[in-house]
Order: sequence, then structure tokens, then C-alpha cells
Amino acid sequence: MNRRGTLKSLTASIALGLALPGAALAQAGGTIKVGILHSLSGTMAISETVLKDTVLMAIDEINAKGGVMGKKLEPVIVDPASNWPLFAEKTKQLLTQDKVSVIFGCWTSVSRKSVLPVVEELNGLLFYPVQYEGEELSKNVFYTGAAPNQQAIPAVDYLMSKDGGGAKRWVLLGTDYVYPRTTNKILRAYLKSKGVKDTDIDEKYTPFGHSDYQTIVADIKKFSTGGKTAVVSTINGDSNVPFYKELGNAGLKAKDVPVVAFSVGEEELRGVDTKPLVGHLAAWNYFQSIKNPANDEFSKKWAAYAKAKGIAGHKDKPLTNDPMEATYIGINMWKQAVEKAKSTETDKVIAAMAGQTFKAPSGITSKMDEKNHHLHKSVFIGEIKADGQFNVVWKTPGPVKAKPWSPYIEGNDKKPDEPAKK
Repeated sequence: MNRRGTLKSLTASIALGLALPGAALAQAGGTIKVGILHSLSGTMAISETVLKDTVLMAIDEINAKGGVMGKKLEPVIVDPASNWPLFAEKTKQLLTQDKVSVIFGCWTSVSRKSVLPVVEELNGLLFYPVQYEGEELSKNVFYTGAAPNQQAIPAVDYLMSKDGGGAKRWVLLGTDYVYPRTTNKILRAYLKSKGVKDTDIDEKYTPFGHSDYQTIVADIKKFSTGGKTAVVSTINGDSNVPFYKELGNAGLKAKDVPVVAFSVGEEELRGVDTKPLVGHLAAWNYFQSIKNPANDEFSKKWAAYAKAKGIAGHKDKPLTNDPMEATYIGINMWKQAVEKAKSTETDKVIAAMAGQTFKAPSGITSKMDEKNHHLHKSVFIGEIKADGQFNVVWKTPGPVKAKPWSPYIEGNDKKPDEPAKK
């Protein structure tokens, strides 16, 4: 029995070893495989497709300069099709069959939550490039988008300020899943700490792909008669197009009821008549309109790449946005970490990622925190202009350190600022 048990466990160990994306496996050939896990179809394709292209642009750029440790990067692209369980399946495929060294992917938090147990079990590495609700730390994930204190909280502070219109009542409107609900839980607690009553907060959710916003916009208009009102929008994906169209139809102007969005950037506004939306806001850590040499270079690179590859929409009207910048920072930091570690082995790369810096298109030198796997990021609030670009109306004096565990959620003060070692 003991011999059979030993053989069984040895077989299992070998099988598990083959499943791990270690240096020996990833570099067995002449390339290092890189997984790209973004929805290229379904409700989230409007936002995610361009992130796939951003990774490909960075890979081309890195390969043109000699690759990583003398090896070319080889992209492996999968389409989880805005189907959350499929994200987990595709992650398993990338790590066990395709033997990728790293994965760049996900947009929604529900897709990331689907992937998380898989990368942790197989000791893979995920770079997640989108602002999110926090309340998570994983040894196997690097978060290159914003935590709530790097986006949601500063946006609410701005809207409460004299410059932001002095909002007293709040509509928290989102798509019905973990990111909007958790972000709004944090915002509700924060607003209460500022003396806002429950009766002055209206929370609403719609399903993914929702397209009829007539009743909701009418409700917002009615609610706003009770005092100076602002809308915090965590609507995700292609639902943003009908929401903004309905705002325009209803004549709900920014000077009356400003909307600040956390998931609407240059790309999402592409399909919308932005003239009625002038003055509505978005909070991000990067805008295409920011003027500095690093952003000029990034925008030019993207325009040239989009034209050369014939990327739909972008070959004629190239747009950059915050998650593209976060994606670009992530892959360049990963490259630096691999070269520092002299290995693509997950644990060695994780150790080498601590404190990595990169001159970001936002104009700051972005740093990966030494402990908490989040970037230090500047925060910008931009007003929508008639051409679909943003005019920056407020920014932090410099980079802000992420707080993955919001201090406005009870018990978080006891949680460590670094992921558990496994």
C-alpha cells in the first residue's frame, strides 16, 4: 500500500510539475510564452480588445530590442468572450497546456475572481490592468490599475468640493457585480463619515449589457430635485453607450447633475455623441490629453502600430486610455523583473517585481510597491470635451500609494499590507 501510495504521489507531483509555468518549461524552446486573456467578444469587448493589442504592441517593441534574456516573447491569445467561468478555463489552458510564463488580462473583477484560484493553485502570474474595488491581495497577482483610494475616494472628494460643485446628494449607479457593489459599499461608508445621510444616497444596479436607461435617468432627474446631486457611475462595458445617449436625450447636463465615471475613457466614448456630455467627468490615473514627452511617445507609438496593423477604429482615429497605460507599464515592469531575476520562474519574478519603476505615460515614474503588489499612481479628474477627449480639471500633487484594504470597511485596519506567502 505504501509503495502504491508513493508511486501515486510521485505521479501526481510529476503531473503538477508539468503544469507549472516554471523557467525551464517556459524557456525550453527559443521563446518565452506570454498569455493574453482578454474578452474579444461579448459585452466587454468594447473595452478589452484594445488591451490585447497593447500587449502585442509592447511585445513587438521588446522583441525588436532583442527580447528578454535573449529570447523572443511569443504571445498566446485566448478569448474568454465576456464569460466569467470561461476565464478560469482559459487560464488553466494557458498555464498547463500553453506553458506561458505570465498572463496579462481580465477587466471586470468577476473575471479576475474567476482566475484567482487557478493562478494561485498553479503558481501562475497575472498582471491585472484595471481600476478595481480593492479588498484583495494575492501573491500571484500584480495590480497595475487603481485601488479605491487612487480613484473613487478622490473623485467623491472633488465633487463635494466647491470647485467640483458641492454635491450633497449621491446616486451610486453600477453594473450588478462585485466591483460596483464593493466600491459603493466603500463610498457609502465614506460619505457617511462625511455626514451624508442614507436618504441622500440612492444606489442602483443594472445587469451586464443593459441598454434601456430611460427610467433610471428619469429617476436621477427626480432625485436631483432634493438638492445638489452627483452621479457616481460604475457601469461597465457597452452599457455605457446607451446610458450616455440617454443622459443627452434627457438634457441632464453636467452643470445640473455631474456624472463621474470610473470605467469610461476615450475608447468607450468613441461610439457616443459627446456634445451633450461636455463637462461630465471621469476619474483615472491617465488621460490621452496629458501633455508630457513620455505620453507623446506612447501616443505616437500606438498611432503607428494601429495604422501598421490596421486595427479597427484606431488605424484612422488612434485613442489611448488608462487601462492601456496600466497594461503597458505592467509588461515593461515584468520584463525588467525577469531580467533582474535572470529567470521567468514565478517566485523569482515576484521577488524581483518589488520596487520596480517605469517612466509612465502619465508623466510620473510609476513604482511597484515593495510589499503590496500595487502601483503608486497619480490621480486625475477629467471633464469630457466635445471631441471625446478629457480636459484635466484636478490632479493629486504626486503619486499616491494604494490602500488595497479600504479603511472605511470595518476590520480592515488589522489586515496586512502584503500578500500571504504560500
